[in-house]
Amino acid sequence: MVLKQQMENHIPTNQEIAIKLSRYGLKITPQRVAVLGALIKLCHHPSAEDIFREVVQVIPGLSQATVYNTLDVLVQRGIASKIATSTGVMRYDLIEQPHHHLFDETNSRIEDYYDPELDQILKMYFSKKKIKGFVPLEIKLHVIGAFRDNVV
Repeated sequence: MVLKQQMENHIPTNQEIAIKLSRYGLKITPQRVAVLGALIKLCHHPSAEDIFREVVQVIPGLSQATVYNTLDVLVQRGIASKIATSTGVMRYDLIEQPHHHLFDETNSRIEDYYDPELDQILKMYFSKKKIKGFVPLEIKLHVIGAFRDNVV
């Protein structure tokens, strides 16, 4: 089991971001490169507003609507996902590999949590339950709690 903070973070170049976009069948535009780059750079589940503030430093005059629309496209294509929070703010997550979320309700902090053993337990559990008329395609946990002493 490992938290995202403990994993090595690589900030890709614009060319690497463009390659990723093209792999998902997306047209490469400066706006898409900047939004995806900001999502990668702001790796702690940023809001659209966080991403907008980052992107306008690179592309002054860019509208918030363009950022929201670009994020919607990234979600539709499976590059990113939306995370609803208890505060009502939608946050975004880059999908790199299956993981769960640890949500600190005291400060809205979200950490990615990777645990292959837990994944296997959950898959086996739902396989055994055989919920009538339902086939799980993906299992993600959103665990609500609080980090003690801000130590991860």
